[in-house]
Amino acid sequence: MAKTTKLNITPLHDRVIVRAAAAETKTAGGIIIPDTAKEKPQRGTVVAVGTGKKDEPMTVKAGDTVLYGKYAGTEITVDHEELLIMRESDILAIV
Repeated sequence: MAKTTKLNITPLHDRVIVRAAAAETKTAGGIIIPDTAKEKPQRGTVVAVGTGKKDEPMTVKAGDTVLYGKYAGTEITVDHEELLIMRESDILAIV
C-alpha cells in the first residue's frame, strides 16, 4: 500500500505533501459504496515536509499518518500520482 517513490518536488516553508488514503469501498455493515457516493478521505501519509517557518519547526515528518480537514489542501499531480499539498496548520492530528 505505501509507495516509496522519491519525489522530485520539495515543499517550501510550512507546507506538507500528503498521499491521501484510499476511500472506503464498504460500510461496516457490508454495503458496497458506489464511486459517486464516496467521501473524500481525511487520512493520509506525509510524503514530504518543508523546512518550517523561522521560529516554528515542523512537528510532522515524512512517513507520519495524519488526519486533516475534509477540504484541506490543494490537489496536485506529480509523476502521475494524485497528492495533496497543504500547510502544516491544516493537519489536525498525527495518528
